[in-house]
Amino acid sequence: MNIFRHRLLGLPALALLISVAGCSSADDDATAAVPSPDAKTAGLCQNLDKALPGTLDGRSRNDPEPRSAFTAGWGSPAIILRCGVTRPPKMTDPAVANGDDPGAIGGGVNGVDWLMEKQSDGTMRFTTANREAYVQVTLPKGDGDQESSTVLVGLAPAVKKAIPEGIASMT
Repeated sequence: MNIFRHRLLGLPALALLISVAGCSSADDDATAAVPSPDAKTAGLCQNLDKALPGTLDGRSRNDPEPRSAFTAGWGSPAIILRCGVTRPPKMTDPAVANGDDPGAIGGGVNGVDWLMEKQSDGTMRFTTANREAYVQVTLPKGDGDQESSTVLVGLAPAVKKAIPEGIASMT
């Protein structure tokens, strides 16, 4: 069952929830685990890498180590994007679909559906839904200048251009 076939929340409710979730980190050396997508997903992720903005929420692109077409970053502390990740378990959790999980919520921003998850370390993680590849964006914790809604709005054009609507592989 794909819980994101139906809108869980409208944009105003999601924007309110994510705009209060500021983020940052004391670690200035951005690193990111590089996903290992299948060949089809790898092609989509390479297209996304080419379409990503040079700046995001006023932060310059500063890709994490190791360098890969499947990862991108902006600023320091970094906003990290990973393309070709596996489906998050919460994406099929009935508690999320019913709005009963306070740590995860789904909704759409500028035509892109996202699963929002608050991580145990205080970071916020967003994963695309209803796209042919899963794209994950992690925002650093505690940065009062960082508004997640601005980041998702900034990424929406690239995601819509490079990752078609559909169902990603189960991996």
